[in-house]
Amino acid sequence: MPGPRLDRYSTPDSPDAIVLLLHGGQQHNVEPVENKHASWWRMALMARSLRRFGRKQNVSVSLLQYAQRGWNSETDPAPVRDARWALDQLTSEHPGVPVVLVGHSMGGRTACRAADHEAVTGVVGLAPWLPPGEPNRTIARRHLRVLHGTADRWTSPAASKAYVERSKSLAASVSWRPLEGAGHFMLRRSSTWRRFVEDSVTEILTATSHEEAPNKGNA
Repeated sequence: MPGPRLDRYSTPDSPDAIVLLLHGGQQHNVEPVENKHASWWRMALMARSLRRFGRKQNVSVSLLQYAQRGWNSETDPAPVRDARWALDQLTSEHPGVPVVLVGHSMGGRTACRAADHEAVTGVVGLAPWLPPGEPNRTIARRHLRVLHGTADRWTSPAASKAYVERSKSLAASVSWRPLEGAGHFMLRRSSTWRRFVEDSVTEILTATSHEEAPNKGNA
């Protein structure tokens, strides 16, 4: 079986930040991910739409393709392993550069689980799959932004809102925003989903730079 793959969409030589996109999947499926799968190309469209943002903001934009289509394990989820591999790849190329994870559906859950990587400063969840009781210790001291369609029938907006509420005491900052009448797949009102990503990434990176400023001043 092929391993995970990183596709690059914005590649500045010395980026100020890194955005890593994580696509959705299924609860149980060990088949390899292919470009034809909707969960992958949905986020490939998002990644393409962020190219201009990446160039303008000097931000690296990459999309991870998992090795397997499914979550497959509660104790060692396949996409979380792949996300940690991708984070190690990107941060070895650009040490010390902050990372924001952007995940849709299962990718949102993956992003929250992998948020404890030392380089990650925040997570942007798009209709994330965050079931009741989902562990949230990994979001400690990170910034969390979630957008969820109120008409989503695949993942629960109520459950993602509850996750955000539970994370208030742990995270550096949190917000949950409903998108009235929107479903799960981001095909309608795609510009709204994209603007939410751009605004959230900018907000997280601005907050991160302010948090680091006192330390730099004392160096």
